[in-house]
Amino acid sequence: MIPISTVSRPVEIGLRLTGIWPNSSIFFRLLWTLVMGTGLIFQYHYLLTHFSAEELPNLIDSLSTTLPYSLLFFKLIVLWANNRIFNDLLTAMSNDWREYSNMYAMIDKAVLAHRCSKLTIGVYSTAVLLYSTASVNFRKQTDDDCRELLIKMELPFAFCESPIYEIVVCVQFVQLMAIASAIGMLDALMVTLMLHIGGQIDLMQQEVEGICPNKDNEYDLPSAIVRSLINKHHKIITFSENIESLFSDIALMQFLSNTVIICCIGFLIVTSLGTDEGVRMLVKTLFFYIAITLEAFIFCFAGEYLSNKSKTIGDAVYKSVWYTFKPRDCRILLFVIMRSQRRLTITAGKFMDLSLEGFTNILHTSGQIDILCDALRDVL
Repeated sequence: MIPISTVSRPVEIGLRLTGIWPNSSIFFRLLWTLVMGTGLIFQYHYLLTHFSAEELPNLIDSLSTTLPYSLLFFKLIVLWANNRIFNDLLTAMSNDWREYSNMYAMIDKAVLAHRCSKLTIGVYSTAVLLYSTASVNFRKQTDDDCRELLIKMELPFAFCESPIYEIVVCVQFVQLMAIASAIGMLDALMVTLMLHIGGQIDLMQQEVEGICPNKDNEYDLPSAIVRSLINKHHKIITFSENIESLFSDIALMQFLSNTVIICCIGFLIVTSLGTDEGVRMLVKTLFFYIAITLEAFIFCFAGEYLSNKSKTIGDAVYKSVWYTFKPRDCRILLFVIMRSQRRLTITAGKFMDLSLEGFTNILHTSGQIDILCDALRDVL
């Protein structure tokens, strides 16, 4: 089936249910604010209550789930506050599809975006299922110890006994699945935006490559082609700047949060190996580790993809037959080359460009912190 939009159906449904889609009901925003705000209060209360060296594994386990929860809440607030910019992006995408819906570059990128969206959401959903399966203990305890919840929280009521424990765990599972789907949906949105702008750059390259001189020594470049090239390049730059405005602060928090989360999960995996809880902890955290690493990779790869794609515009114009045009037309194409030299990118809070080098820095930093945590645990 030929897609009619770069935004896949699961991503659109997720954007509507989170109140980000244009003209969505404010009820969804209030619902997410109430549920996530309440959950975060209980989670941070647990962290403060159990903040001690004796409970370091539980503390790190709780932190590894609290940080993604907090990061998602931050993402939603940023997207709600910048709803106008997001509407401009959707409008630009809709206009592009009305103009180039029959072009292979658009269809190819849309198919790839739909597949990546399903894969990303599926990875997070699978991580939640495995995490929940390894975390929940429905067997009633024989001693006074209370069974652990799916999400470590300090609740204001007793939940150890059945059926209250089962009810709380089921509510937490639904909550975790909704959060994982929302995180996967927002990551898929980033991929969708990158692939769309990549398709627009491919169309501009095709238009440049389609310029052929006639038999004369000098070729008069039609004004319609000139206007089309300049307008298309301007729309690509504007689209990229809107993505940067929308995701710059999110990327910064993503960069910092993922470094800590990957470190926490790695610490839990390393310290649990060789113990009685080793297999259970491996099942619980391994796919979660993959999902978090994938999230960091998506943002860094998006910045790298946009930077490399933007360079190809200048290369395509330079490799064209611009030297056979009249001087006036040559100056126009040279201006396009000059604008392309300033590469498009996504920054993390205006501090650094997102790139694959940044992704390796995240993994390297997380590994160093893991070593430090192991040494600290041995000392304590």
